[in-house]
Amino acid sequence: MGDQQLTWRGAAARYDRALFDAVARRHWPGADRVLPRLGRAANHGVLWGGAAAAIAVFGSARARKAALRGAASLALASATINTVGKWSVRRPRPLLDGVPAVRQLATQPQTTSFPSGHSASAFAFAAGLALESPGWGAVVAPVAASVAFSRVYTGVHYPSDVLAGAALGVGAGFLVRRIARGVEEARVVPGDERVASGAPALPDGSGLVVVVNTGSGTADDAGVDVLRARLPKAEVVECDGADLPGELAAAASRATVLGVCGGDGTVNAAATAALRAGVPLAVFPGGTLNHFALDLGLTGAEDTCRAVAAGQAVRVGVGRFTPGPRGETGPADDDSGYFLNTFSIGAYPELLRHRLRWAPRIGGGPAALLASWRVLRAERPVGLRLAGRPRRVWLLFAGNGTYHGTGPTPRRREHLGEDVLDLRLVYGGGRPGPRLLAAAFAGPLSRSPVHTATHLRSLRIADIPPGTPFAYDGEYAEAPAALVLDKLPDALTVYRPR
Repeated sequence: MGDQQLTWRGAAARYDRALFDAVARRHWPGADRVLPRLGRAANHGVLWGGAAAAIAVFGSARARKAALRGAASLALASATINTVGKWSVRRPRPLLDGVPAVRQLATQPQTTSFPSGHSASAFAFAAGLALESPGWGAVVAPVAASVAFSRVYTGVHYPSDVLAGAALGVGAGFLVRRIARGVEEARVVPGDERVASGAPALPDGSGLVVVVNTGSGTADDAGVDVLRARLPKAEVVECDGADLPGELAAAASRATVLGVCGGDGTVNAAATAALRAGVPLAVFPGGTLNHFALDLGLTGAEDTCRAVAAGQAVRVGVGRFTPGPRGETGPADDDSGYFLNTFSIGAYPELLRHRLRWAPRIGGGPAALLASWRVLRAERPVGLRLAGRPRRVWLLFAGNGTYHGTGPTPRRREHLGEDVLDLRLVYGGGRPGPRLLAAAFAGPLSRSPVHTATHLRSLRIADIPPGTPFAYDGEYAEAPAALVLDKLPDALTVYRPR
């Protein structure tokens, strides 16, 4: 058995060296100038760090998440190589006989050869990126492969070193994705919302109409595949953002249960349609931001399918904003708008307004930076009349239920069954940047010169300056002269497994 192992290892080593020599003898037009420089650019992960930064600045929210996953995968692969890989095998570097001098690196590596750290880092970054954003992964993958090949081309690694490093890098990408998903699922804890009795059970999906928003480019194709497999008789309607309100209204009018696949803005539009039609809502998380689904305790399409099939649902409260001084109308008032997560006036809606205006011209990342700079240089807070009292605020935040955590715009709720609004105000005075920063360090229910937080059932907002924007669940609109915010307890039936 031992002799057979030695024979196998010897044959593998000879084949490895033969392949190395074949690469050395082969003339690759233009590669002598490009590949050595590309390999040097990847030293210490500089190339991938720069790529991650560029994607974070110029890409979407999902691209930024993908860049973070890629960087984490690279860090894991690099740590594994340097602490275990290099010192486990201790393979000498290849002899440079036959490698043209023009290809050879000016400074030869002093570490052992197996596995290739450059290859591991390159494929770890590409895999981590691709598993979250396949489009960006397709852009980076050829560069990663070129960096890996450059290590053989310049004579510092055998082909097997590169293959082992690449395999380790891909494995790091999958491990980081598994860890990240575990962390995300760990923070998804169902609340104690009231059980909705009488929610229809649709074992095969008959009577369920699901509208999928394809316009934002974030629809979860895997989630739709799960839906089709688990609930084969469900009707699936795909539409882009421009047609979304009409498609949702039409779907709600003929559905026993209205389903929606998309992010928070899409879910908000579906909740509005469901409230007006008086039908339950099934949420299939499929957007960049899924705050409502996470706070509800949904981890993905599988959860929703199981709940719809079994007829398991809960009642959740909904925030409402109504133009004018009234606000005593019922939940189906066509003049009203609704928010499942948050409503705000001031700094955040202004930032959103500028970003949406500039993004088509300069891209999402630069637009966000420019919008932040513009908002933080603002000279005047918004003057409002709140419950009859004049106020000047940099930010008015109203949450649908109690949000936990400090600062003016926290992001986590324990459950959605409360019948209160979580109101937070950052008062005007000075510059918005210091005020918002001071509010970020204030307690969740503090009363200070810069920040106030309280719970209430309704709030009348008057004397809103013309052109003032407001935001709700990530959507943007121009505010009327007066608004009433109130809470509709247990207004919406939403499917969730027990």
